[in-house]
Amino acid sequence: MLQIIFSEASARELAAMPRKTQLELIDGFQLMPSDFERADEKFGQLTRGGKKIYRYRVKDYRIYFERQGDIVFVRCILDKNSLKDFLFRTRLPSSEDEALQENPKFWEMVQSQKSVGSR
Repeated sequence: MLQIIFSEASARELAAMPRKTQLELIDGFQLMPSDFERADEKFGQLTRGGKKIYRYRVKDYRIYFERQGDIVFVRCILDKNSLKDFLFRTRLPSSEDEALQENPKFWEMVQSQKSVGSR
């Protein structure tokens, strides 16, 4: 099993959700090291400057995270039904992962998050 550490932003996002949704997200985000052997089937992947961010869907949420060895750093959790997400997706000329990978604001958001704890 991997250790999961949440950034301040992802911890705030998770804490703002109803308890039932929190439990469903955490239950759906169970990762094993072997999951990364077939990551292209299980996760979306974004790469920039050698840095890789994974996107994992659980219910109506997208969880963006990095992996460093046996540690998973959750950078942000976005509701796929949010207005922000809808506006972003309606303007995509290519796949979601390709568009995010080229968007410097996405990388600024992900890199600016501080870790707050582990699971």
